[in-house]
Amino acid sequence: MPERIVYVSRLVRLPLLGADGADVGRIVDVVVGLGGAPPRVIGFVVAVQRRRVFVGVGRVSEVDPTGVRLRRGSINMRQFEVRSGERLVDRELLGQRLRDRRVVDIGIAVSPEPFAWEVATVALGSGRLLGLRHAPEILDWSEAGELFADPGPTARQAATLDRLHPAEMAAELRALPLTRRRVLAEALEDERLADLLEELDEDEQVRLVEGLDHERLARVLEEMEADDAADLLGELPDRRRDELLGAMDPGEAAPVRRLLTYAADTAGGLMTPEPVILGPQATVADALARLRDHDLPVPLAAQVFVARPPFETPTGRFLGVAGFQRLLREAPGKALGRCIDELDVLAPRDSDRRVAERLAAYDIVALPVCDEAGRLLGAVTIDDVLDRMLPTDWRVSGLER
Repeated sequence: MPERIVYVSRLVRLPLLGADGADVGRIVDVVVGLGGAPPRVIGFVVAVQRRRVFVGVGRVSEVDPTGVRLRRGSINMRQFEVRSGERLVDRELLGQRLRDRRVVDIGIAVSPEPFAWEVATVALGSGRLLGLRHAPEILDWSEAGELFADPGPTARQAATLDRLHPAEMAAELRALPLTRRRVLAEALEDERLADLLEELDEDEQVRLVEGLDHERLARVLEEMEADDAADLLGELPDRRRDELLGAMDPGEAAPVRRLLTYAADTAGGLMTPEPVILGPQATVADALARLRDHDLPVPLAAQVFVARPPFETPTGRFLGVAGFQRLLREAPGKALGRCIDELDVLAPRDSDRRVAERLAAYDIVALPVCDEAGRLLGAVTIDDVLDRMLPTDWRVSGLER
């Protein structure tokens, strides 16, 4: 690999300097060409006041961690537009999946040609969110060649969707014809398609997945929250629902099967069977470590449910709840059994209205659901109650406002 490598994540937001050292603008992205060996850097997108303009790499004399310096002259102030055969590194390539990991950075280096730069390395990181929580794996660009292949219009549009928040992704898809929506859904990764489906109502979900084969849809269902997967399966014909449950991993299918035994408008039908559960001997530090998991939905990260073993639902006897704010005030080594608050629990057959009333009365974001033996079955979170109580078209009308 070349010795002198500049990583794009450290280059963006650095200054573009004129030949005289004057500050011209700020680097916001790097443009690379597709299909090259290695892929070449075509130029830089620069923010100048309120405009984004293109500066070709041939106009640049130096690129280093302090910024980019022009060789001479001024720059063209025409608004930048990406062209066919080009990709934006920060906006389009970072975050892409490669080898079941995420691209977290791309390194560029001086090319043997004069005034030219090329892609040298690709950094891969783990986790659903971007960032360097752990040391990245550094690959030579040749080991990630598929990242720089021209993907075609469908893959490009799917990659653009993949960069959006799931709610924004859902809004973009709603504006497209159904046939196009299905094509793009097929092109998305299982995890991202699961995120998208969780932002759609059941009717939209059914229309979108009608063309997916059982094996693919089963994998997507495994990536969804169990309660969302159960809601979708509950809308499908009995035969297809049974086939999909049979195709899912048994461990992933088991909580979904339990949820399907409850009516959709009950606490059992609304609950998630996978809240954060710890025993009374676990410490405050243990609880906070679990709540820091970046994959944990926000409503579930607000509290720990304390129960006797086993700690997977249905648990042993439910003891109480330790709220996040309470945990922050306690010593790290204190046992959770000394930090719990007792709450009235919901029964799985309680109506959705009673669930909403209890959440409002306690002014909290989640309530436990227990069986007659006092075992924790799951938790109902406020977002699921709002989904149930609001009009069916609230997602569309809410975004339009």
